[in-house]
Formats: sequence, structure tokens, C-alpha cells
Amino acid sequence: MNGLKTVFLMSAMMALFLLVGYAIGGKSGMAIAFIFSLIMNFGSYWFSDKIVLAMYKAQPITREQSPKFYDMVKQLAQNANLPMPKVYIINDPTPNAFATGRNPKNAAVAATTGILQGLNNDELAGVMAHELAHVKHRDILISTIAATLVGTISYIAQMAGWAAMFGRGNDREGNGLGGLVLIILSPIIAMLLQMAISRSREFAADAGGAEISGNPLALASALQKISRGNEVQHLRNTSPSTAHMFIISPLFGGMSKLFSTHPPVEQRIAKLQEIAAGRR
Repeated sequence: MNGLKTVFLMSAMMALFLLVGYAIGGKSGMAIAFIFSLIMNFGSYWFSDKIVLAMYKAQPITREQSPKFYDMVKQLAQNANLPMPKVYIINDPTPNAFATGRNPKNAAVAATTGILQGLNNDELAGVMAHELAHVKHRDILISTIAATLVGTISYIAQMAGWAAMFGRGNDREGNGLGGLVLIILSPIIAMLLQMAISRSREFAADAGGAEISGNPLALASALQKISRGNEVQHLRNTSPSTAHMFIISPLFGGMSKLFSTHPPVEQRIAKLQEIAAGRR
């Protein structure tokens, strides 16, 4: 199913580029957009994880640099029967974490310095187990490509806006109207895409993380702490296009809360408490 969704995302990216190409430059613009979309699809598959890690200035670490954290991830990966992922740290006081990569053999997990300092060992293990559950469920490729796609949609809207503003569209083919429609619909498409991808996957990753770590209540406690931390201070360099990748959305307040890419934290905690009660 995830493989089919990945194909759908890549196809959607190509369709959007073709529409914008036509809206801006007619048939010749569509031809240029087709070539550009092929390049973007190739780049999304092979390099989108590197782009996201670079966006948040994540630095790779070795066991020598952070033995306690590195060994924790290694043990959890063994619990989940997964290859050892690459481990990254983001220098940011706001607690959060995410996983990325195109498959389990090429996966990476990233955690902020804030989450390493703000959680106890059991809570941190629960968080990293959650991220490894995303890896095990093969969510990370589609989530990473979605981040690239949503960012591209925003860029497309800007392109269409500038084209309409300076009258570069071919009005005889209705391109000005097409550009206007894209400007209006692109943010809505991006929002719906992120919500569809993330919400059900977060519940599944919570359950998987509880199984891998063996401590659902510790993960529940971690979610509460991370949520509060993100309400107090936003993660630096936060982009709406990558919000769905984090264990807790780094965007809070206003419309961001109403259209969050994540289920309410209270619901996630309640489900983890049910899992814990079922084990007693």
C-alpha cells in the first residue's frame, strides 16, 4: 500500500508541474515542466532525506560522540529487527525527533538536543522506538517525498503568482485563470496531503513504538512533555512542508492547530494508556 501511495505522490508531483508549466508558458512551458518534474521525482527518491536533514542542520554522530544515545538506538533497532540507522542530532532546545530515508537499509533518525536533555531514558527510548516504528512500517519514504512535494507545491504557487502578476501567461489559452486557480488551491492541497499522510500513521507508530520499547506509558509521558515544549518555543527553521515528519507537530496555534498533521496528543496518550492497561 505504501508503495502505491509513493507512486501516487510522484505522479501528483508530475501533474502539478505540468499544470503550472501550461499555465505559465502554454505547451512549451508544459514540455519544460515535464523534464523538470522527472528531475524532481528522481531527486525526491534519492536525495529528499538529505535535503530534510540539511534543512534542520542535523549533524551525524558516532558512538564515540554520544555512546549512551547511540547504544540506545542500536538496541531498539535490534528489538525491532531493523538495520542500524544513521543517527543525527539537531542543535535546537525545542524537544522533537523524526525519521527519514527511502527504506530501512538507508534510514536515519534525528533528535534535537532539547529532547535529549528534557526526557529521561525510558521516555527517550519510547520516542526513538516510535521513529523506528515508522521505519519498520516503511512510512519514511512516503513522508519524506511528501515533504518535498508539499514544499514544491508552495513554490509552484509562487511561480504562478509571479507569472500572473507580470502577465507572462498566454491569456488565449486561459493560463491566467489556471495560474489563479493554482494559487488558491495549492495551500489547500498541501494541507490535505499532509493530514492524510500523517494522522493514521502516527497512531500506528505509537503502537509500534510501545511494542519496540516495551513501555507505552513512557512514550505517553514523552509525548506530553514534547507537546508542552513545542507550545512554549517553536523549533528553529520549521517548515510547514516537513511538519508531518516529526513525532509532535512543531507548528502550534491558530489555523496550524485546527489543521494539524498530527492527531491530538490527548488521543494518542489515551490509546497508549489502553495498550499499557491491556498488558497488565
